[in-house]
Amino acid sequence: MSRINLSRLTQVSLLVATEIVLSRFLSISTPIVRIGFGFVPIVLIAILHGPVFAGIGGALADFMGAILFPIGAYFPGFTLVAGLVGLCYGLFLYQKPHNFWRILICVSIVCLPLQLGLDTLWLVMITGKGYLALLPTRAIKSLVMIPVQVLTIRSLCYFIAGVVKMRKA
Repeated sequence: MSRINLSRLTQVSLLVATEIVLSRFLSISTPIVRIGFGFVPIVLIAILHGPVFAGIGGALADFMGAILFPIGAYFPGFTLVAGLVGLCYGLFLYQKPHNFWRILICVSIVCLPLQLGLDTLWLVMITGKGYLALLPTRAIKSLVMIPVQVLTIRSLCYFIAGVVKMRKA
């Protein structure tokens, strides 16, 4: 793990706070599905600071958001998935080429086994509804969000690369 300094800690903290605001207040939420851009700050943490910071930032944002602004009952499984999502983004995007296929594979892992698979399992455990009853709605959400996330992350990568070039010049 790279060194923790005040600048890095401040950046990660601000992005965690931004994730909480985006996911809790600026997203469309139902008891079964949440659609929004709360993934963007975690992706930025992953690109700029790596998988460890992104995993901790994702888990911390989920935990703090659930405690400060609860939407339903707190369940630690969602926090685990949020940490794994950050870790996955970091493993695929930190100091690696940001080509289309790498981003697509990363987003597919995040959306399908983690968010569709595990989060649906946690919802089944909490609500008592059948897995197959929740799956179709959540699958449609995942299939819609995959291209949205790929395009958003690709745009972020181009933007960050442009900023880095400008700073070096």
